[in-house]
Amino acid sequence: MIKKYKSDSVEWNKVRNPKNLLLILIGTSLAVLAMKGFMIPNRFMDGGITGISILLHEIFHINISFLVIILNVLFIYLGYKRIGKTFAVQTTIAVLLLSIGLLFIYINPITHDKLLIAIFGGILIGTGVGLVIRAGGVIDGAEVIAVFTGRKTGFSNSEIIMLINTIIFIVAAFEFGVETAMYSIITYFTASRATNYVVDGIEEFTAMNIISAKQEEIKSFLVNELSKGITVYKGERGYLPGSFEIKTDCEIIVTIVTRLEIKQIQDGVLSIDPKAFIYVHSIKEATGGVLKAKAHTK
Repeated sequence: MIKKYKSDSVEWNKVRNPKNLLLILIGTSLAVLAMKGFMIPNRFMDGGITGISILLHEIFHINISFLVIILNVLFIYLGYKRIGKTFAVQTTIAVLLLSIGLLFIYINPITHDKLLIAIFGGILIGTGVGLVIRAGGVIDGAEVIAVFTGRKTGFSNSEIIMLINTIIFIVAAFEFGVETAMYSIITYFTASRATNYVVDGIEEFTAMNIISAKQEEIKSFLVNELSKGITVYKGERGYLPGSFEIKTDCEIIVTIVTRLEIKQIQDGVLSIDPKAFIYVHSIKEATGGVLKAKAHTK
């Protein structure tokens, strides 16, 4: 009982976090600007629930604020069951703010240039979606659909979202013309890139893995010169074609860096050992430890 109380208290503190609430407010405001100022007046679609809402609004003339709430209710519940209470509350706040903004805020169409609508409408709504995700919620239930459906069908989340959006754009092509549907695809692509940029940021973390005969020098370079944190795995190298039976023990040095640091570290490592083997891969999130040089200073 005490543990549950503490857990609820932590969840409630996350919901009340002023930073998260500010991100949701800014994010939904940008989404309203994109939809009212660019997309809806020109019948441009986005993907997911937002795209379905605009599509139904244009075909059946149903109030879009009503559609945004109704279409997201089920997915808020599913998100609560699958992801957690904080996610459901943050998403509810975001959806309500988006609906209120669409209902009460009037914005004259900013432009009728189709390319500008596709690019700037996509950037604005993508940035808004990304800010809400950083706050712990969403303003579009398509992601939740993918999580649940993917577990039953075997398809990846990306494949399911792509299928949903393909259906939206095909219907849009029949209703509003192929050209509008094609520009809507540009809008969706721009929005998805903007969302990824906001969520991951310019400092998207990358894991660098280094295997070298001069491992001690490289460890000293990373820790003492660059103030990077490292992890060392014990491994084996060798197993080459023609000499498969030959192997030697080695250390695999792993450090987490931002993509802006990759070139600097690669050059430094190769100056120590031109034969060093380096491979990198992106990671979704990293916390704790020594991720930045400034975190190492006092």
